Amino acid sequence: MGFAEDGRAGIDAALVGRLIAEQFPQWQQLPIRPVPVHGWDNRSYRLGDELTVRLPTHAMYVPAVEKERRWLPVLAPQLPLPIPVPVAVGRPGPGYPFAWSVRRWLDGAPATPGRIDDLSRFATALAEFLLALQAIDPADGPPAGAHCFFRGASLTQYDEETRQTLATLAARPDAGGIDLAGAAATWQAALAAQWHGRPVWFHGDVAAGNLLVRDGRLAAVIDFGTCGVGDPACDLVIAWTLLGGPSRQAFRAAIGQDQACWARARGWVLWKSLICLAAGLERDSAEDNRRIIAEVIAEHRAGD
Repeated sequence: MGFAEDGRAGIDAALVGRLIAEQFPQWQQLPIRPVPVHGWDNRSYRLGDELTVRLPTHAMYVPAVEKERRWLPVLAPQLPLPIPVPVAVGRPGPGYPFAWSVRRWLDGAPATPGRIDDLSRFATALAEFLLALQAIDPADGPPAGAHCFFRGASLTQYDEETRQTLATLAARPDAGGIDLAGAAATWQAALAAQWHGRPVWFHGDVAAGNLLVRDGRLAAVIDFGTCGVGDPACDLVIAWTLLGGPSRQAFRAAIGQDQACWARARGWVLWKSLICLAAGLERDSAEDNRRIIAEVIAEHRAGD
């Protein structure tokens, strides 16, 4: 299997060391070690104590390297929490065919309820961060499109896939317990809640793994590979994937947004939960996906 097909298997600390030695010899004496938790789109390695190396695992993730180099230094000074700022961009080298980046290391651990002292306070801090991001001048920012896998664009991009997934689940005996009619109605309502606002900055992947916690509080937001300018509804999915009960209410109260935006947000999280469930991805998260599907259907029916 070639690198472009499965780059995850071809990236290791030895490769990172060779790239650093060839392109940034001033850092070649620094120790290299993998981070505790890798992402899917990129592999990351600590470079000494203050830097990290980030390498796309597939050609489809490479456009984010230049996007982040161009825009993260613009966004960072205007945000209330630290975000990764590239300090260098590497070029393809022996054994690695893509552009890659070196950025400042941000301390913290991925968000989990057990690491967060007060989930409602955490939710409010996250809402404030996202509102600050939305307030940044979007002029010349990258419009939502293929570079961000259509985050921030219309849900119609995923309409065919969602409907096919519902049909696939309907034919599977292990799909029992999923309200497929309710899911279809929730999806249709999300499509109907069209966005007519002015474009704003969005992160595109506000997931627990991209929210760093330190001393029990939200400390940084990472992985802006799917960021862009468009509809912010995609950034609200964290309301179901990490938050719930009082913390979800705190998030909704702090971030605002109209009912149509929340309907589209339900569409985003429904699409992802359905395709993960149908494809057998993240098998350990099947129970969570079922829970999310049930909750967004219930909220749709309640008119929330």
